[in-house]
Amino acid sequence: MNLSEISGKEIVNLVTGERLGVIGECDLIIDETTGSILALMIPRERGFFGLKKDKSMLEVPWRSVKKIGNDMIIIEYDGVY
Repeated sequence: MNLSEISGKEIVNLVTGERLGVIGECDLIIDETTGSILALMIPRERGFFGLKKDKSMLEVPWRSVKKIGNDMIIIEYDGVY
C-alpha cells in the first residue's frame, strides 16, 4: 500500500470511539532499513473554544492499526492521551 492510498483517511480509536485526526495531518515513524511504518505521530490539540491549545503528540504503534477502510483507519489503542 502506498502512502497516497491512506492519505486523507480519518483515524478512529475503537476503544474510545474518538476521532483522532487525519493521516495527512500526522507524521509517520519509519524504519529506515526496511521502509516499514513503526508508528503514527498524531497531533493532539486540546483547548477550550480554540484557546490555549496544547500541541502535544500521541505516538500510536503501527501494530495498533486494526483495519484500513475506504474512508477511515480503525486503531485499537488504550494508551493515555
